[in-house]
Amino acid sequence: MRKPVIAGNWKMNKTVAEALELVKDLRFKLENVSEVEIVVCPPFLAIQPVYQFLKGSNIKVGAQNCYFEKKGAFTGEVSAAMLKEAGCSYVILGHSERRQYFKETNEFINKKIKAVISEGLLAIVCVGETLEEREKNLWQEVIRTQLTGCLKGFTAEEISKMILAYEPVWAIGTGKVASKEQAQEVHKFIRDLVVKLYDKNTAEALRIQYGGSVKPDNVSILMGEPDIDGALVGGAALEAESFMKLVKFERKAK
Repeated sequence: MRKPVIAGNWKMNKTVAEALELVKDLRFKLENVSEVEIVVCPPFLAIQPVYQFLKGSNIKVGAQNCYFEKKGAFTGEVSAAMLKEAGCSYVILGHSERRQYFKETNEFINKKIKAVISEGLLAIVCVGETLEEREKNLWQEVIRTQLTGCLKGFTAEEISKMILAYEPVWAIGTGKVASKEQAQEVHKFIRDLVVKLYDKNTAEALRIQYGGSVKPDNVSILMGEPDIDGALVGGAALEAESFMKLVKFERKAK
């Protein structure tokens, strides 16, 4: 049975003081949750303070990005080794905002994934189509291209150190959300593609999150689908109450 993962992507929000205030609520109110893997991904500057506060709890810490080189003259970048030392267990890679605003390619993301798993961290690898691609019924081609490019050269054992996240770009920050049927269709397509690229056992063990305007009032519906194994949450992760409801709704759903 795949253990669901609820991960909060805080994006460029929360100062260190605000981050600590948020996780203070989460730590004590979610301390009895064991059926769900809980992850918070604050901005870089808040990672270590948040990790120190959450150390020993059931909430893990992730980063929103990293660079693929171990060290060097790469002004403004952060390596996977630095993130590991700061307390990270997960790193989000290939988020649609990184692809859109920073022009990250599948090849570039592939290098980052290698760097992350080489440090023993779990990579949360994002794929998803835009509204235009969805309306033109190109979503299968888009996701196939993204996934094969991002996973190129990895073994089945290395795939076990990843989580995939389907994020329909048209549903991020728009208030729109894929219907449970749409989301399940894409998640099944992704799992079937992993069967073709690797094997059935690898695909069955792989966790695939949904990320697209997930909120307390729709999470249990989405999580009830057989191929949806959690959520990559944006705005709803910025408030303790809504994030706690997401985690607890997930528990009831499964």
